[in-house]
Amino acid sequence: MADTSPGFTIGIEEEYLLVDLTSRQLAADPPEALFQRCSKILPDMVTHEFLRAQIEVGTPVCESLQEARQQLSHLRSSVAEVAAGFGLGLIAASSHPFAHWANQQHTRLDRYDLLAEDLQGVVRRLLTCGMHVHVGIPDDDQRIDLMNQAIYFLPHLLALSTSSPFWGGDDTGLNSYRLSVFNELPRTGLPDRFNSFAEYQRHVDVLVKTGLIKDASMLWWDIRPSNNFPTLEMRITDVCTRLDDAISIAALYVSTMRMLANLRLNNQRWRQYAPMLIHENRWRAQRYGISEGLIDFGSQEKAAFSELLEEWLQLINQAALELGCSKEVSHARKILTTGTSADKQRAIYQQATNAGHSHEDALQKVVDWLIDETINV
Repeated sequence: MADTSPGFTIGIEEEYLLVDLTSRQLAADPPEALFQRCSKILPDMVTHEFLRAQIEVGTPVCESLQEARQQLSHLRSSVAEVAAGFGLGLIAASSHPFAHWANQQHTRLDRYDLLAEDLQGVVRRLLTCGMHVHVGIPDDDQRIDLMNQAIYFLPHLLALSTSSPFWGGDDTGLNSYRLSVFNELPRTGLPDRFNSFAEYQRHVDVLVKTGLIKDASMLWWDIRPSNNFPTLEMRITDVCTRLDDAISIAALYVSTMRMLANLRLNNQRWRQYAPMLIHENRWRAQRYGISEGLIDFGSQEKAAFSELLEEWLQLINQAALELGCSKEVSHARKILTTGTSADKQRAIYQQATNAGHSHEDALQKVVDWLIDETINV
């Protein structure tokens, strides 16, 4: 039975790209009527993103992973149906295979106008989408404590989510090129460690008082205390093309939070490692996804991701049982078997070129797969 006590509720935000169903190119200036229609049928669950070609959805607060899956499935299907009425498709991928950032327009809202003015070229290149998972943790200090410990697991989550191998028509050689683009922004990457919520807030206040940021929502770390909700928001992952993959990653994250909280109840905690080591695994996940493994800091050896995953699943087994999401957590094994979206995109491209298709046609076939798989809910 799923845990319904206060805390450890779940919310998922996903960002998608809108594409022309004929050309498969990004819809650089989709009609505002599309967003208005989505807002009407999905009130408070659909918003603009920085670029006009993007659209963001967010589930309501969910008590279980099963409810989160139902909500996210409904959001994907509904937005895709509205978009189709305007001749557009929806893709859940963190980069478009062949679109160019210089051809895009940013959304004309005050917040985004400010970002465009302040960040200039680095934000104009931000043709990327992500998935954010919120876990409800009402106690301020506990959120900070769990954030400090959860940093270790962020590369593992990223590796399972990768969906941005192509950029501007080229294979970047990375499974998550999105992270390279996002890293150009200030206040990104791994968060600093704080001893309390008060200490965290004092640091935020310095940036707000000096006028450098409006509020803590402009801290774009891989994981952060949400500025709007009593949640710990995981932000490192690419957006997953397959819905089941997205739900599995959310389940891994919330189960890890529950495991760390259970340790805390017993006056125990996860060992904290130096940021330079976490950064190395973060890079390996970004570069290789699940294919080349990460560093096992305990054994001081490089370990296959399959080995690390089995250890992780064993570690969070009890927490997943308590949260009623053992099935969703176990789906991570299937990701290892089928590959991530980045792996599949490359396979489709290679298959098409081997069959004699041009580079351009092969990339269009990748977009076709992304469109179909995004709404395969």
